[in-house]
Amino acid sequence: MSLSTSSTRWDARLWGVLLTVSTVVGLDALDVSMVGVALPSIQAELGLSTSALQWVISAYVLGYGGLLLLGGRTADLLGRRRVFLVAVAVFAVASLFGGLVDSGPLLIASRFIKGLAAAFTAPAALSIITTTFHEGPARNKAISIFAVFGASGYSAGLVFSGLLTEVGWRWTFLLPVPIALAALVAALKLIPQYRPETGSGYDFPGAITGAAGSLLLVFAVVEAPEIGWASPRTLISFALAIALLVAFVFIEKRSKHPLLRLGILRSGPLARANIGGALFFGAYIGFQFVVMLYLQSVLGWSALQTALGFLPAALIVAFGSPKIEPLIDRLGTPRTILAGVAAHVVGYALFLGIDKDSSYAGAVLPSMILLGIGFTLAFSSLNIQATAGISDDEQGLAGGLLNTSVQVGGAIGLAVVTAVLTANGGEGVHVLDGLTPALSVVTGIAVLGLLVAISGVVKRSRAAQPELALAATK
Repeated sequence: MSLSTSSTRWDARLWGVLLTVSTVVGLDALDVSMVGVALPSIQAELGLSTSALQWVISAYVLGYGGLLLLGGRTADLLGRRRVFLVAVAVFAVASLFGGLVDSGPLLIASRFIKGLAAAFTAPAALSIITTTFHEGPARNKAISIFAVFGASGYSAGLVFSGLLTEVGWRWTFLLPVPIALAALVAALKLIPQYRPETGSGYDFPGAITGAAGSLLLVFAVVEAPEIGWASPRTLISFALAIALLVAFVFIEKRSKHPLLRLGILRSGPLARANIGGALFFGAYIGFQFVVMLYLQSVLGWSALQTALGFLPAALIVAFGSPKIEPLIDRLGTPRTILAGVAAHVVGYALFLGIDKDSSYAGAVLPSMILLGIGFTLAFSSLNIQATAGISDDEQGLAGGLLNTSVQVGGAIGLAVVTAVLTANGGEGVHVLDGLTPALSVVTGIAVLGLLVAISGVVKRSRAAQPELALAATK
């Protein structure tokens, strides 16, 4: 059974499929942002140390970023619908468990399981969309709507967290449960069966080394700011991660049924989307951390006020993303990615001049507006470019690659920014001293992303020149 279509006029069932998978991805994003504001309450009730507390966030990132590649390929081989349904069910159960436990280690374990579940839902959801809607205007429109849910879910989580924490931190864990269950029921009814190719083997050595290498890499990045980048444990973790990933590459070269077909990486647009996505989110996550610290520690804002401070960017994304598809069709993804990244670079640079007397309207709001514009232009375009020209049986893999790049890029960006902030006295009363160096790093990461985006526009222009010359001779 297939719902595949190239038309941008869809019936109720197609809309149902799109909204169901988009809701789950929005739920993943909402879950990430909701927990952050609740951390002080969690620490007070469960008696967690500061180092243990950061694992409430980091455990999710570890499961999500470390297993995305495995999740994407599993969706291709075992069936996108099946993987999606199982992962959503696990996510709901882990959410309920996390809201009921009275132990720090059990809470952290529930967060890791939720991240693991999200590592399977995200690429499965994207591949369901990219195989349901044909490449071109229909897919671009669908991915634009998909992007709205992801970005809006993250922003909504910030606001909900401020409200729910006032009632009790456990509600930040329990709120996703009914949403996930509703999405599960809708998915059972709406998402068509998908029959994977018969006769395909499963690359267990590749799965083990790839997952272990990815998990250890994310683990090393997350732990490094706490224990030191040059500490023996950090260096050993990085060395083992590299060794496992090198072994993974050798296994994939020789496997008859590789988990990651290395040839897919020869696609220039896909490679640029992954590198650009890692840099784009590395800068953004680092910037968000700096801004939250500035608003709360320097300006003295509450958690809810801080969340509302990000609302202008969220509104631009929510209202702009559904309308971005015609612009992408006309300009192409390289140009829209370039415009989005450029908007972020300017937004970060403007924030470099902040001080303790800066006003929200004069110093913060311009950057928020540019962030919203940049996110609207670049996020959908990166998803479209990463999956364009990829065969249906590797759409999950392509989606997993992009999400892995985004998660690992975000983790590295945050770790580097945190290290720079701490090294420059950015704690306690001296928090303002570390903000400018940290913001300089954020801007530098974004500039690297800008160079990648420029290379994409240049390569597309060069590729178009022979076609234009041929057309002129006709």
